[in-house]
Amino acid sequence: MLAEEDIPRRWYNIQADMPNKPMPPLNPATREVLRAEDLFPIFAEELCRQEMNQTDAWIDMPEEVREMYKYYRSTPLVRAYGLEKALGTPAHIYFKNESVSPMGSHKLNSAIPQAYYCRREGVTNVTTETGAGQWGASLAYAAKLFGLEAAVYQVKLSYEQKPYRRSMMQTFGAQVTPSPSMSTRAGKDILTANPNHQGSLGTAISEAVELARTTPNCKYTLGSVLSHVTLHQTVIGLEAEKQMEMAGEYPDIVVACFGGGSNFGGIAFPFMRHNILEGKTTRFIAAEPASCPKLTRGEFRYDFGDEAGYTPLLPMFTLGHNFMPPNVHAGGLRYHGAGVIVSQLLKDGLMEAVDVEQIESFDAGVLFARSEGIIPAPESCHAIAATIREALKCKESGEEKVILFNLSGHGLIDMASYDKYLAGDLINYSLSDEQIQRNISALDKTMH
Repeated sequence: MLAEEDIPRRWYNIQADMPNKPMPPLNPATREVLRAEDLFPIFAEELCRQEMNQTDAWIDMPEEVREMYKYYRSTPLVRAYGLEKALGTPAHIYFKNESVSPMGSHKLNSAIPQAYYCRREGVTNVTTETGAGQWGASLAYAAKLFGLEAAVYQVKLSYEQKPYRRSMMQTFGAQVTPSPSMSTRAGKDILTANPNHQGSLGTAISEAVELARTTPNCKYTLGSVLSHVTLHQTVIGLEAEKQMEMAGEYPDIVVACFGGGSNFGGIAFPFMRHNILEGKTTRFIAAEPASCPKLTRGEFRYDFGDEAGYTPLLPMFTLGHNFMPPNVHAGGLRYHGAGVIVSQLLKDGLMEAVDVEQIESFDAGVLFARSEGIIPAPESCHAIAATIREALKCKESGEEKVILFNLSGHGLIDMASYDKYLAGDLINYSLSDEQIQRNISALDKTMH
């Protein structure tokens, strides 16, 4: 654990140090390069400036935000002795335990500053999307801290699979709507085309953006994908740097699950700067679901961040904004694209990506629970699965590598998913190359 005075005072902006800067977002109507002020109607202005900042490596945390971080930070860095013993590996496995936050996940790290900047600007209402509900619950709580009203569009599948996350959001005073819904034009269009649509993060983003654009004094907030969100999450890796030093070790491998990039970038980017600036050779592995493999099987190109096409065009690895992810239980990872920073880093070979089948992820989660006493969120199970793969390689080679992974959240509100796993009712979802190519081809037509 870190003392309060050692909690970081600045976030790290990796864009300033990247050998190749991310390509710029584009205005979808004109195809011109987007400016920060073009985003002012949707986001708080300071968040827009953070989003487009490619020059300042360090961004000061507002003191009010840092004080609120002290409610639950620092989070523990834990040596996973139990998991090491269960695997019989010589690897030293550490995990950064973000599950100890009030919301049970890392998402509060960005919800607090986003709500703060909205309040500072005089905003009264905020809206967002959520998959599994960890981000929605965090935004609902942060909004209440700053006296804001929150409206959350939750992916319909997760709304039904994870009712207690919905209850959490409502407990904090948020209005929660299953997406797609009939309350927005985007939702009506999606349901007209597909009445049985179970929703995706792309559909929920469309509805939330539309609400922000059509509601006075309302701003949109986002839980992942965009650069300013990952910026706020670097508090994780900056703490972990100091804690690894206290432990007397430095990671050979850093692992995190991957949906849009917030928790991966949060733990990886502070360590990655040493690879970029000092020549260290740490490997960085993003673990995504095999059912939504944008990093491992997607295409790098400009695409919308939402299904309806409301967002700017982003340079990303994508399966196409109209991709409908299968109904896996890792709801927070069911997103068609990757953030622009991660996409550029993967393109440049500064990180790796692996995909994990649903059953393998739960196998890993249950092993971790039985050896470490913490039930992980289904999303985090993907990071654990990738960590176990690397630890078993060390068992074969005899190498004592140091592996650090981000336990991005606990699974105590996801027990229905574990019930299905324990009953043998979970299945793996396979996507053929033909399915993926068909979707990319459909994207070509849509973009044209």
